[in-house]
Amino acid sequence: MTTPAAPRTRSRAAVYALTALTMGAFAANSVLCRLALATTEIDAATFTAVRLGSGALALWLVVRARARPPAGTWASAAALFVYASAFSFAYLTLSTGTGALLLFGAVQLTMIGTGLARGERLSAVQALGAAAAMGGLVYLVLPGLTAPPLGPAALMAASGVAWGIYSLRGRGTRDATAATAGNFLRAAPLSVALGLGLALSGTGLRLDGLGAGYAALSGALTSGLGYVVWYAVLPALRAASAATVQLSVPVLAALGGVALLGEPVTLRLALAAVAVLGGIALVLRGR
Repeated sequence: MTTPAAPRTRSRAAVYALTALTMGAFAANSVLCRLALATTEIDAATFTAVRLGSGALALWLVVRARARPPAGTWASAAALFVYASAFSFAYLTLSTGTGALLLFGAVQLTMIGTGLARGERLSAVQALGAAAAMGGLVYLVLPGLTAPPLGPAALMAASGVAWGIYSLRGRGTRDATAATAGNFLRAAPLSVALGLGLALSGTGLRLDGLGAGYAALSGALTSGLGYVVWYAVLPALRAASAATVQLSVPVLAALGGVALLGEPVTLRLALAAVAVLGGIALVLRGR
């Protein structure tokens, strides 16, 4: 009886380690984007193009190594493009933690709202949680000395809605890695077109070496390969665990902003985080 227990223990430890690694990678997307836009000369459109292009290359290499063709759809690629571009432009101004919280809250509320529209019903505790999460986001952007700018906050919320749509479209996909690779390959040219459109309109594009490096890391490592690892570990997690563990991402992103960018954690952000993450946790627990 003791002989087979060791492999199971090691396997469980590996699942925990890979899950923690993936959550850190997802949080690093916010940190890398903010770091690039706040400390280098790269512009948001160029950052988006490099991120999606490097992610597409990394994922293409993965599916090629597996001898599988890229899949995906143009509709999902459009949602991915909207997410990535709005994400970058929002981080021109937002702090790392504020942006990550707005993004995560918008993603989860989009998915919850879609479920309600399709006939799902919330228990009283779940309804209370959803109201708390929504109230936390509203409180975060209410006018005040420490409130984030409304325009960038709306952009990040739009990014979250787009990612929520992308996630919903990906449910039930047989080969999530191949679908993600195909979606990145389709979204990358859209980001190049965005940059060219801005250049033709007179908006200067700036390619900074260090900023491009941050964007490439975000695309190839913390986005592309991060999703590959996540899809590999996901079958070993219970649905509730997989959803709940993602609550750590905004917290990790905020800590990264504090450590690498010296960003303060305001009382408003802390209270909003408690309301949003706590509320979503109540909804997920009910599921």
